[in-house]
Amino acid sequence: MVFFYGGGWESGQRDDYRFVGAALAARGVMTIVADYRLYPEVVFPAFVEDAALSVRWAQEHAAGVGGDPTRLFLMGHSAGAHIAAMLALNQEYLRSAGADPRALAGLIGLAGPYDFLPLKSATLKKIFGDPAPRRTQPIDFVTSDAPPALLINGSADTAVNPGNSTRLAAALLAAGRPVDHRVYPDIGHGRIIGAFSPLLARGVPVTDAVVQFVFSTPR
Repeated sequence: MVFFYGGGWESGQRDDYRFVGAALAARGVMTIVADYRLYPEVVFPAFVEDAALSVRWAQEHAAGVGGDPTRLFLMGHSAGAHIAAMLALNQEYLRSAGADPRALAGLIGLAGPYDFLPLKSATLKKIFGDPAPRRTQPIDFVTSDAPPALLINGSADTAVNPGNSTRLAAALLAAGRPVDHRVYPDIGHGRIIGAFSPLLARGVPVTDAVVQFVFSTPR
């Protein structure tokens, strides 16, 4: 698993998400928490390109620590889910970075923005362009080659409209791809990622869903 954290493409660091890696590793899923450059240092698509390099690194080093470089899952929360989806659905990023898209076994998106135009935030207009082109939207790259996906969001998310996950799930199904879309009632944006911590997991079985998806997805 390669995990990308959220933070609106302008904040976050991997040290803050060790609990995600620890929760998955304890269940048998080797997890790499990746950093990427943030705004204002960079704008789209630089952070996606950084993430693609992280995937290449994972493929090159997984075997050395007991992982399977031919069976790779990409997961992200919020802005990180956007990045994971961009890599999984527009595989030119992986190819350009020297990673092998054929190793991609699945996509896991947690409360992600996949179809979020038009932009209203002045900051987002600086990050993605004004007007932002459609090439910034993961949903526009759904094809019959998309990997299996697990999409999770809370119905009470006020940071990222839950319709993003609903629309991406529908697009994947229309393309004939397997997708498991889970909506947790009355759960907000932060709780979806916080549920990887035992202190916040009660009633929000995100870790269980992710582990089940990983081990049930066919090779």
